[in-house]
Amino acid sequence: MKGKYILFLFCSLFLGEVSAQTLEQARTLFTKGDYEKAKPVFKKYAKSQPSNGNYNYWYGVCCLKTGEAEEAVKPLEMAVKKRIASGQLYLGQAYNETYRFEEAVECFEEYIADLKKRKRPTEEAEGLLEKSKADLRMLKGVEDVCIIDSFVVDKATFLNAYKISEESGKLFTFNKFFQTEGEHEGTVYETEIGNKIYYSEKGERGNLDIFSKNKLLNEWSNGRPLPSSINASGNANYPYVMSDGITIYYASDGEGLGGYDIFVTRYNTNSDTYLVPENVGMPFNSPYNDYMYVIDEYNNLGWFASDRFQPEGKVCIYVFIPNNSKQTYNYEAMDQKQIIRLAQIHSLKETWKDKQEVSEALQRLEAAINHKPKERRVVDFEFVIDDNTTYYQINDFKSAKAKQLFQRYRQMEKDFQQQEKKLNSLRQQYSTSNKQGKERIAPAILDLEKRILQMSGELDALEINVRNAEKTK
Repeated sequence: MKGKYILFLFCSLFLGEVSAQTLEQARTLFTKGDYEKAKPVFKKYAKSQPSNGNYNYWYGVCCLKTGEAEEAVKPLEMAVKKRIASGQLYLGQAYNETYRFEEAVECFEEYIADLKKRKRPTEEAEGLLEKSKADLRMLKGVEDVCIIDSFVVDKATFLNAYKISEESGKLFTFNKFFQTEGEHEGTVYETEIGNKIYYSEKGERGNLDIFSKNKLLNEWSNGRPLPSSINASGNANYPYVMSDGITIYYASDGEGLGGYDIFVTRYNTNSDTYLVPENVGMPFNSPYNDYMYVIDEYNNLGWFASDRFQPEGKVCIYVFIPNNSKQTYNYEAMDQKQIIRLAQIHSLKETWKDKQEVSEALQRLEAAINHKPKERRVVDFEFVIDDNTTYYQINDFKSAKAKQLFQRYRQMEKDFQQQEKKLNSLRQQYSTSNKQGKERIAPAILDLEKRILQMSGELDALEINVRNAEKTK
């Protein structure tokens, strides 16, 4: 009996020691940033002592850092109530991630005022405050858009879910289009006739930038980066160009609600550049990753992907009816919870106003899913004859003289492309050479630049001669 009592006492002491170590280990994990492992321990302690500010603070931060912002709100509110240092910082972030932007603004303002009283740095909090204000402005402009369907797919193969018409071009993963291997999350958009691509790969900054290439004869030109207004900060990826050839949608994780946000810009033909990109706003964007925005004008359907509220490795594809012009909900006249639900796309049916419109769109979607792509026309080149006529094969020419001139034009274009490659190679050598090497290479670069300029003029003149010969056949 005495032995059993000693064993019981030993076990009790041992379990008590383990419990104490578990809390201490959780705090150590918390300090190291391993919130997932620390969270269950803090959850247990916060539930056993619901008014303990520290336990609620630790648990709330763990929830916030592991993607459970909604769960983080109440424990962090308790931590703030108990005046735990930094509680307001994380509560403001939890409010922001749950679309409670007005409360986030108020929380950050109070936190900044407290920091100033204690003469502490305010830069981080001021940045978060400005972001919450920007997000609040976005919430006040949620687009009134009808979302007809959604489906969850594997992120690795999400492009397979996009069923867009041939008239809207084609979408590829970077690896599939360029026949490469390895981890590369870049995508490629190819125009309907296959003469131009927009794609994403690492640029000079080391981040993903969007480039374009034109098809010359049977070869692709060198990649040309889009302007810095698009490739300005963070990663730029998932390009899509409308049939007008000037409107481009893409995603960037540089600025916005969080993760990747969808942006739109348009090419300005007068200045040969793109306009300042605009965030497309909610409900398309969220504090999560939102990307691959596509407008299929032929089927009158829009598509975009988002990993909001999705498990690791999954993404939700949303299909919507594009608006001819942006229409927004009346924020001031609506219940805040309702506008948040619409911004989060909490329910598709809440976006439905015209049942007939939804029914017709669902029929178009079903037809698009079941559509078998027609055999693509062989395109050897693209040569514009006039505003109404474009040739894609040599046999399209009716005039024998024009055909002969065009064959000369193609050969000259090929020579021009080879000279450009040679010039780029020399310029690369020049940039990495010493002083003597630069002096040796410089004359060759200057001569080649003059030759290329001359060839460009000859190409332009020959191009005009081809058109004139075909028109006077």
